[in-house]
This record gives sequence, structure tokens and C-alpha cells, in this order.
Amino acid sequence: MVAIPPSMRGLVVMACLLLGGCVTLPRNPVPANQMAWAVVPGMADVRGWAGRPNRDMELDFERSMHDERPSDFPVASDGRIHYPHLALSGGGANGAFGAGFLNGWTATGTRPTFKIVTGVSTGALMAPYAFLGSDYDDALKRFYTTTSDADVFTAGNPLMALLRRDSLAHTAPLEALIARAIDAPLLAKIAAEHRAGRRLYMGTADLDSRQFVVWNMGLIATRESPEALALFRRVMLASASIPIAFPPVLIEVEVHGHRYDEMHVDGFVAANIFLHAGIIDPQRIYNRLARAPATYDTFMIHNGQLAAASDPAERSLRGIAFRVIDVAGRAGMVGDLFREYAYARRDRARFAWVTIDSTLRLADAASFDPARMTVLYGIGYDRARQGPVWLSRPPGMSPADDP
Repeated sequence: MVAIPPSMRGLVVMACLLLGGCVTLPRNPVPANQMAWAVVPGMADVRGWAGRPNRDMELDFERSMHDERPSDFPVASDGRIHYPHLALSGGGANGAFGAGFLNGWTATGTRPTFKIVTGVSTGALMAPYAFLGSDYDDALKRFYTTTSDADVFTAGNPLMALLRRDSLAHTAPLEALIARAIDAPLLAKIAAEHRAGRRLYMGTADLDSRQFVVWNMGLIATRESPEALALFRRVMLASASIPIAFPPVLIEVEVHGHRYDEMHVDGFVAANIFLHAGIIDPQRIYNRLARAPATYDTFMIHNGQLAAASDPAERSLRGIAFRVIDVAGRAGMVGDLFREYAYARRDRARFAWVTIDSTLRLADAASFDPARMTVLYGIGYDRARQGPVWLSRPPGMSPADDP
């Protein structure tokens, strides 16, 4: 092997970086003119695109009304059924706050059985536990107080990370973590709750169609096959795959009998939190099919802060990338809150949300430090034990601003 003179090593490194940036990794994408017809093989009815009413998802939600257990959603003293909806936001390691909050809510004895649970990013990782209820509070606590960086990603040499061309790190550890958490018995329990009239949704961003995709995870679970288990895990992985930092997840689809792949990443790219994304209209379905006059209560847990202390950004690829993601995520969350508030106002439904106190100084959301996460878990737990106390309007809106 010929040695490279020291004076030339910088040029060689630069050349490698340029070549790495110009070369793309192989894949088999859906042709642009056929993306609207792409479906998951054997599971054509398990997802929808935000902003478009989806007949399959609507029919599935209508079916939930016939299947639900009356004891889960009793008629209240006002003569109405109040269906609880829970939405869990992104936030990386700050999901420890949401985990603590859910468990503290259980401790008050007032945490309801949710008709709908949705999750994006770290919210997607906790959503199955939240959906299955307090029996999984211990598992939720373990996940968000013992997980470390090594359990989520491997980075290695920065130069090699750049040469991978699609991310700064690998998520093989996170994929293995999800596989251990989501096994066949747990999938069967999610399927059983789906058949009992409850719904679990997760969101990803499809980089090919540039759409936010809502996945009907409970319906996937009811297929009870190795393919369904694999898809469930891949959707969770995709929803938690921060672009640039983590590689996108390829999901196999088919169009007219031909197989392709779609490239999905963290759902926060399009929505940091959501309830139905315009795919279904729960209130309209409640009005037609509920056992009594019905409305819903919107509960939203924001695993982050809308405001934070200013500090100089690190002048590096990683530092700039994560700061841009952070700023975009905060701005997007404000818009998401106003969107859900508008839905709630239209439907005369309750709107309630909670966020991490802006006076707290949070570390990088991509840093999974068990000690720090345990402290944040405790903050969330104590916050819920206080009532919990919910915010009832989006940020910046006072009671006088209500129409």
C-alpha cells in the first residue's frame, strides 16, 4: 500500500467527502406518477395521507363504535359520553417527561381509558404503552429512565458517518430495542384493544410523496402475522428516525403488482403532534353512531418546551443540524396546537395540553442520559400528581381572545 504524504491527507479527505456527497445509495422508489396508488402488500387499508379524508380509516373508526365496551366510555352525569383522545409529541429523550406525566396521572386515579392514542417520534415509542394502560406503566418508566445513547444509535468516526451519505449515525440499537419491546404477545394485546373499539395511530413523513402518513397501528396488529409485526416495528422506527441524524426507513409497498420502497422519517417533519390529521372526522362519527350524545376531550402531552434559554449554536454539521431541527420543531408545535384547538372549538370539545416548564434547562433531546431522564421523569410525574393541571388555550391566547 502506498503511504499518503501528510501534506496530501487533507485533500484526500476532502475528495472522499465530495464523492460521498455526490453518490446516492441504491433504492427502488415508486415512480412519481404512481405514488397515489402505493399500498402495503396485503394491508392496503392500514394508512392514510394527512388532509385527505380516507374511506378505509373512516369505516374502521365507524366499526370501533360498534365494537367498543360501554364500560370504557360511560355516559357522564351531563348525559353525554366524553371520549378521551391522547396525543403524544416528539421530543427524543425528553419523552421521559411524558412517561412520568402518564404514570403520575395514573397515580391520581383519574387517568381515563383513551378512545384514540396517537404518537409521533418519541411519542410513537411510548404510544403502545399509553394505549395499553396502567399495566404498562412500569415498562414505560424503564424505557425512559434506563435507555442510553448506546441503546439508540451508534455514531463512530465522524468522517465515516459522512461517508454513509444518508445519516450521521446508525439506529441498529434502536431497531433492536423496539424488537424487544414490541413482541408477538404485546401485538396481540394491542389487537385485542383494537377489536374492543379503541384506536392507536402513529405518524411518519414520507419523503417521496412529501406527505404526513397516519398509520392505523391497531389494525396492523389485528393481522397477527410476521409481516404485521415487522411492519409495526418499522413504522415505529421510522417515526423516531430524526432526519440527517438517523437513516430513513424503507417500507416496502406495491403498485399494480410491482414492488417498490418508500422512504420514511420522523413524523415531526410534518407534524410534531396530531389527533387525526383530517383523515377522519371523529365528532361527525360520534354524532351518528354513539350510544348517547357524545363529544371528546383532547389531551396533548408536549415532550419539549416552546421557549428555551438562548445559547450559542455549535458551528459543526451536527450542531447546526440539531439546532435547525430544534427550532423547526418548536415552531411547528405552535402551529400544531392551534390546528388542534381549531378542531376542538369547531366541535365544542375540551382542549387540554401540557408542556415542560420553560424555566428548566434541558439537554440535547438526542442525548439519552438515564440520570438526566430519571430527573425529567420525576418532574413529569410530580406535575401530573398536582391534578394534573392542563393548559386550555394555545400559547399566546388569553380567554379574551376566544370567539
